[in-house]
Amino acid sequence: MTAEPHASRLPRPLRPFRHREYRLLVTSMAASLFASGLWIVAGVYQVIALGGGPAELSLVATATAVGLLVSALGGGVAADRLPKRALLLGVEGVRVVAAGTAGLLAVVGALQLWHLAVIAFVLGAAEAFFFPAYSAILPTLLPAHELLAANGVEGTLRPVAQQALGPALAGVLVGAFAPSIALLLAGAVYGVAAVTLVAMRAVAVPPAAERSSVLGDLAEGFRYLFRTGWLFATLAFATLYVLVLIGPFEVLLPFAVRDQTGGGASSFALVLGAFGVGGAVGSLVVSSWRLPRRYLTVMILLWGAGAAPLALIGLTTQLWVMAVAAFVVGFTGSAAMVIWGTLLQRRVPPHLLGRVSSLDFFVSLALMPISMAVAGPVGEALGIPMTFVLAGLIPVFLAAAAILGWRLPADEIAHPLDTPEETDALPAV
Repeated sequence: MTAEPHASRLPRPLRPFRHREYRLLVTSMAASLFASGLWIVAGVYQVIALGGGPAELSLVATATAVGLLVSALGGGVAADRLPKRALLLGVEGVRVVAAGTAGLLAVVGALQLWHLAVIAFVLGAAEAFFFPAYSAILPTLLPAHELLAANGVEGTLRPVAQQALGPALAGVLVGAFAPSIALLLAGAVYGVAAVTLVAMRAVAVPPAAERSSVLGDLAEGFRYLFRTGWLFATLAFATLYVLVLIGPFEVLLPFAVRDQTGGGASSFALVLGAFGVGGAVGSLVVSSWRLPRRYLTVMILLWGAGAAPLALIGLTTQLWVMAVAAFVVGFTGSAAMVIWGTLLQRRVPPHLLGRVSSLDFFVSLALMPISMAVAGPVGEALGIPMTFVLAGLIPVFLAAAAILGWRLPADEIAHPLDTPEETDALPAV
């Protein structure tokens, strides 16, 4: 199968949309991300409606992280062994049931904190199967030179749908009705994502005879990680980055908005929306260009130095300053993620891509449950402002250590990826 005539005249970010299966995949992902955005804000205010504070929200957020972590490696093996479309469809089915159950329990007044924690665990586990399958299916649907644009689309949709539009609508629903209404709507939109996947054609799976045992597959993925310097360095950096940053942003941000600016659900949604818009712009900008020549250095600096504005969240009492800081962090973080996703798809062997994507989840998020669990207590001990200052400054030093300690500039020079676009032919599957 080849590209349509004059495809090169399309703007670079739009070229993947020439392919039918990709269009369906992106439509499903957009619906799923929007539903997740509804869940994020509705879940926060459902915890508060049940009388919870930072510690209780930490519990629910930690349950999500634990579900993601314990399922990450299995998700990668499944992505390399099973039909990827079917795997994605199964994930959306689990999400429909989980979000719908939370909404129904809330409507009838039977929802308890432990229910939310269990459901959050299930949703985290489902996410662990989604990302490796999505990452592994893209190279089977698109030519190599369109992967950066496709990752840019995902990077644009994620903040727009999950961190801007979804939270914005959830804020309106929570303020006008109750968190339960937003939870029910999230379940319905997850259903839309599932129905769209049904329309996709199945993607071929490598013959089972070529596979070793599950443990053998896992061991092969770990061996590749430890012998590949750029991959190990990036994931080591990401592990500490997540420990420092994710907990404060996910757990303490609604309380920073409330305590420092006097805002409620709509103000919290505004800051999340600014983060999402920044992420969308960052993804769009990066996907409009070719992959940076110094792709490893640029990527790590975008993450590390790009976290510095978080310190402003701890120092300000103005909502607009929080929003601007969140915009910058979203811009730099999403720009780095687009480069990272393309880097994996271009430098990792195809038969290992699902497992390496799951190792990305597992290794970089290994300390995420700890970050979630300690964010509330640390925020109460040090104060929320000081916690955000530290979360903004520490990643800068981590980035410098990763770049210099593993000599990433030499690696990216030895392995250039900004190659000419030679063909529009799709890869064989």
